[in-house]
Amino acid sequence: MAQADVHTAKPEDIAEIARIQVDTWRAAYTGILTDEVLRSLDPAELGEIWQDTVEHGDATVYVATEGEWRVGFCAAGPAPETEVADHEGLLPEDASTIGLIGTLLVEPRWGRRGHGGRLLATAAQGLKQTGATRGMVWIPENDGVSIAFYERAGWERDGMVRTLDAGGRPLREIRLTGTLDFRLS
Repeated sequence: MAQADVHTAKPEDIAEIARIQVDTWRAAYTGILTDEVLRSLDPAELGEIWQDTVEHGDATVYVATEGEWRVGFCAAGPAPETEVADHEGLLPEDASTIGLIGTLLVEPRWGRRGHGGRLLATAAQGLKQTGATRGMVWIPENDGVSIAFYERAGWERDGMVRTLDAGGRPLREIRLTGTLDFRLS
């Protein structure tokens, strides 16, 4: 295997981040998102969003590489109160120290090579450096692959569910939470 690494996103990574999102969503979210939503994904529009996130956002974006190829990315930052509240809108005592994994995607063709674990561990280290004590993520409830990934990392479902509008189709997501204490091996 070629050298695998993770680095903080730079402006020259933006186009590949957008491409990875489009390609990965179209491969992994068929049946979860509508065909219309998947067809409408525009790498240029997504690139503008990711550029703003990389340059001005609260989240840090990390890019996984294998050799010369960018193969995945992760965005992690402080969790907004709306993301950590329970079903009654109440905040946990540690709400101000919860980090959010906003997205973590690895192109399916680069899967099962440790890139997701490296991205999660690197994001966790970054979150800890900003004072976070634990992490959380929202995952579509029928995305078994991603749920299993976080559960293998020791994260657990906390019972929270939300429903989003995904192009006219309800998208139910579950919340998982867990430790930021990962070790890269």
